Amino acid sequence: MKISIVVIGDELLLGQVSDTNSGAIARIIAPYGWSVEHVETVPDSAAAIVEAVSRAMSRSRIVITTGGLGPTRDDITVKALMQIFPGRLVENPQVLQNVKAMMQRRGLPLNNLTAAQAMVPDCADVIQNRYGTAPILLFHSGDTTVVSMPGVPAETEPMMRHEVMAALRQKYSSATHTLHTTLTIQGISESALAERLAAFEDALPQWLHLAYLPQASILRLRLDGNHTDGELLHGTHARALAQLKQLCADVLLYEGEHTPAMQLLNLLKKRGLTLATAESCTGGTIASMLTAIPGSSEAYCGSVVAYCNEAKQSLLGVQATTLAAHGAVSEPVVKQMAEGARKALNTDVALATSGIAGPGGATADKPVGTVCIAVATPSGTYTSTHHFGGTRTRIIERSALTALSLAIRTVPNILQIC
Repeated sequence: MKISIVVIGDELLLGQVSDTNSGAIARIIAPYGWSVEHVETVPDSAAAIVEAVSRAMSRSRIVITTGGLGPTRDDITVKALMQIFPGRLVENPQVLQNVKAMMQRRGLPLNNLTAAQAMVPDCADVIQNRYGTAPILLFHSGDTTVVSMPGVPAETEPMMRHEVMAALRQKYSSATHTLHTTLTIQGISESALAERLAAFEDALPQWLHLAYLPQASILRLRLDGNHTDGELLHGTHARALAQLKQLCADVLLYEGEHTPAMQLLNLLKKRGLTLATAESCTGGTIASMLTAIPGSSEAYCGSVVAYCNEAKQSLLGVQATTLAAHGAVSEPVVKQMAEGARKALNTDVALATSGIAGPGGATADKPVGTVCIAVATPSGTYTSTHHFGGTRTRIIERSALTALSLAIRTVPNILQIC
């Protein structure tokens, strides 16, 4: 099934807001063998919306619009869609009740503009929005469905994943079986991996496909399969996956859809271990990645963001002589940072980073992108130095993901002595 997306909003075209909904929708529909074939961004203009949706309907059986469903005057998506799907606005009691309950939970008064969101087209099916006030609307024309969704990602993603996807799959049922397995790779470039796997890809049957999904210092490989014969699909997919894992054995970090932060927390929880972080150049990025995951407190104890040398000394016990001899961006210093964090927070494992994210601060022997990482464990402390390219933001992200990756490789070995 091919889906088209129409993203609505002046703020997107002005660059004030980035479109994250299209990517989220693509990830949600992929496990069902569906894919996004076209995305178009249009302004808050009724004419532009009508033209874009009409084009999308000629291309795809399912069209999803995001944005323009709020209570303000520039939220005109519903009125625009009613030019394609004639009808009249009627008050929906269930939507009104949902709007009232949502505003009450937020401690906000219900004004006329917000209450007006209960006025919905009588030609559309309604799905209650569990995360906001604007309902999701499904318009039908023959075998084509247009889904009108909010532009707020916190509402769009969960509603698409559950209620909307359930409604669409019920209407567009398929006999096709799908399989998806993701491997997270670290320690090889995308081009080098593609060269290594060229013969493997050439030998894949037409119903299997290998996708490369790079992200900073890691790379995700996704083996996708679609076939009407479920037994054939499972057999060929399993054999191809086993071969792929063997070919990537030296750079395979883990199997599964989860992020490196999730993987590390899962490893720690299974082994009853705890973690602390000491961050300099990453400035709390690793802590943010970890604490964004519900239940992280079961394994993650806390962080020390020690940016200046004085903080490294007073909070983490880094020795002044080590700083003087090697500089803040060095393996001896980051080693003492990790060990100091492990001691200060009384954890089994500690991660530490110190580097030069740029654009300034570089020296002849330590250019921008030089980052030292340490993993302190009961069996010893492991250190490494890396050289990352890109912008300051990119270097910080790559440093954080590499630190998590090193910990993922280290933690399984701790069991032998704990």
